[in-house]
Amino acid sequence: MAAGDELQKLLALMARLRGPSGCPWDREQTMISLRPFILEEAYELVEAVGSGETEAIREELGDLLLEVVFVNQIAAERKLFDMDEVIRGIHDKLVRRHPHVFETERVASADQALERWDEIKEREKEKRSSVLDGVPKSLAALARAQKISSRAAKSGFDWKSAEEVKAKLDEELSELNEAVASGSSAAVEEEMGDILFALVNLARHLDVDAEVALSAAIEKFSERFRFLEGALQAQGRSVKDAGMEELDRLWEEAKNQTQRRKDAKTQRKKEEQEEQERQEGQEH
Repeated sequence: MAAGDELQKLLALMARLRGPSGCPWDREQTMISLRPFILEEAYELVEAVGSGETEAIREELGDLLLEVVFVNQIAAERKLFDMDEVIRGIHDKLVRRHPHVFETERVASADQALERWDEIKEREKEKRSSVLDGVPKSLAALARAQKISSRAAKSGFDWKSAEEVKAKLDEELSELNEAVASGSSAAVEEEMGDILFALVNLARHLDVDAEVALSAAIEKFSERFRFLEGALQAQGRSVKDAGMEELDRLWEEAKNQTQRRKDAKTQRKKEEQEEQERQEGQEH
């Protein structure tokens, strides 16, 4: 069955769920009430992509598509727009913003293609009063900070190098120390915010996505802490029962174990890639 047929089945199913004899919960939902579910499904898809698990990615794509179809159904009921308009809108936008594909224009790199996308986007958003307009407030704070700082940088408001950002970070750390010494919790919170924002700018100058980097660090810490926890639980003890020397030793063991797992996963992917290339070579 074609993808379009499957989409029509899903649209019909959602219409039934929202209909008079459908689900009470589904009928009660509004675009506003669906916002947390949209965010949750988007983050779960990001996590699945990071895991590299094909089945998880497929499932989370479906869950996110459900939220798209849900919002679309509510809009259709209110006669605001329908799925054909949604699809036509994104189709036309992709054509407009890829003149190097659909017209005679040419670009030499992915960076140039992105620049042209942004230029065309800005022309389409001429009503904006600030280059910062259009960055969703619902984005995670780190992602929003990186988006905001990138927008400001493109307008010419930026440091010249990562070294200058590091100097700014040192300045903010000094101001944090002063705030801590003052005993003002409000001042400490403000300076912590400035430090985090400076770190996001440093990440941007180093071509690192701050949100992705922090997410990876959280996962790394969680895996190591769980190992440490498990080692102590096997002895009938908890983290509180162990001294810092023992915790440091277990932490090093956890680091070694996670590194071995990482190396094994990398090797496995390499072997899978080599096998795929070998099979493709035989087919040709």
